[in-house]
Amino acid sequence: MEANIRIAGEAGQGVQSAGELLTSAFHEMGLHVFSTQSYMSRIRGGVNSFDIRISDEELHSGREECDILAALTAESFAAEIGKVSRGGVAALDGDAGPDALSLDMTGAAKEAGGARMVGSVAAGIVFALLGYDSAALKKMMEKAYEKKGPEAVAGNEAAAEKGAAMAEGHRGIIRTPQPSARSGELYSGSEAVGLGAATAGVKVVCSYPMTPSTGALTYLASVADRYRIVVEQAEDEICAANLICGAAYAGAAAMTTTSGGGFALMAEGLSLAGMLELPIVIMLSQRPGPATGLPTRTGQEDLLFAVHAGHGEFPKIIYAPGTIGQAYEMTRRAFESAHKFQTPAIVMTDQFLTDAKKNIPELPAELDLVDRHIEKAPSADYVRYAVTDSGVSPRALPGGEAFVVCASDEHTEDGHLTEDLTARKAMQDKRMRKAALAAAEAMPPEFYPEPEETVLLCWGSTYGPCREAVDILRAKGRKVCMAHFAQVWPVWAGAGGALEGRRVVSVEGNSTAQFALLLRQCGAISQFDSILRYDGLPFTGAEIARRFKS
Repeated sequence: MEANIRIAGEAGQGVQSAGELLTSAFHEMGLHVFSTQSYMSRIRGGVNSFDIRISDEELHSGREECDILAALTAESFAAEIGKVSRGGVAALDGDAGPDALSLDMTGAAKEAGGARMVGSVAAGIVFALLGYDSAALKKMMEKAYEKKGPEAVAGNEAAAEKGAAMAEGHRGIIRTPQPSARSGELYSGSEAVGLGAATAGVKVVCSYPMTPSTGALTYLASVADRYRIVVEQAEDEICAANLICGAAYAGAAAMTTTSGGGFALMAEGLSLAGMLELPIVIMLSQRPGPATGLPTRTGQEDLLFAVHAGHGEFPKIIYAPGTIGQAYEMTRRAFESAHKFQTPAIVMTDQFLTDAKKNIPELPAELDLVDRHIEKAPSADYVRYAVTDSGVSPRALPGGEAFVVCASDEHTEDGHLTEDLTARKAMQDKRMRKAALAAAEAMPPEFYPEPEETVLLCWGSTYGPCREAVDILRAKGRKVCMAHFAQVWPVWAGAGGALEGRRVVSVEGNSTAQFALLLRQCGAISQFDSILRYDGLPFTGAEIARRFKS
């Protein structure tokens, strides 16, 4: 059994605060939760919403319809009322007409301590409509507002009580899942990326804030003292990319966080890392483009850009986690790969995944440093770019016994710039041998539940919606499975064999099926159908199942 709750209102009304409170409270009660956000690029006004989906079983994506709508403005009510499910209930802060509850939420908030507490009133209403005791909600309020003092805690608790009292006549109107013993912890995608980087041993983080990547940056800043990380807000993305190149040269595990427009500015720094063979990590959190596009919405439009970013040819490794757990794992893997192959690694997320929250088994928070593959005792004849069979040269750090020379120009084995064309070819061949080595270790896709005659092909954050769509379709007797790629470059060499003889339907958040095109370019598939979404909103499992054609 499940229910989906939507808090809607304008920016500045506390929609996010109310949503976070509810998410934490439901988790505390022992429910499975999956929360998502939809917000406009503005400080005040507009229509923002926060969804909290709850169940007694694990959840993997959001839902289009809601069972409870708590609208804080008439504009948000008008925008969302058509998405209330049959048997659902809507409440408006004002006159809602005959088909919804008209509740004076602002008036109740003012009585409790101020209009700014209207989100807490809405939270109390939600708990009453679900028939839940508000003890867990009040516990989360104590945690959320304790830094603001006892008056803030008491005021918000009073606001929630007034909300519950207003909806008392409709208590338990929505059938709800039953809470059980709390398990796991709540994480957002941003927190999982940040924790993965921190435990891997990142020591330098340089970024220019850019939605939707900023959550990972602020998380890393919040744990900087615990993990001994230097977090620097650079003046722009060009500076950020070059700063982490310098940090990596000096031996620090280094990363930056950005989105599409910022990544465009980093392309030259990315190439610098390719030439200097530096293990930098970039978190690229996608949003719709081109240009500024939809700054606060989601999309998967930067894949081919990331694969081909940078001038010249050099190896890079790209991961695209599909779940919050994978966001942690793939970030750690990015650091491992970057250092093993001495080349840039990119972690591709998007607004949907970075902002989503879910309770999952607790992620390890202890330091578990990746191997940086540092030459501890370089010989007297050490040269930084020694030609090797693998293409990976021994890496020593400056300041030690070895003389570590690097140059952004083409160079000889000892790092000094050259225009010797024979040396140039030897260096380029050496660098590209690492690409073949990385390809040989590329990750295979995850099939769910097992290979079938029709495959929903996906990458990145479409994992959850595709998985739910497969369950829906299989319940109707369709022979469908999912193949999810968490590593998108280099492409796993066995992709062609795994997909051969099957109908491929690519599910992607872009208008051109970029990953399917990439697989076709690599010879893994020759034909494919597609289900695409590029309006700035994430897929849901029900939508994919509805759009699937046999």
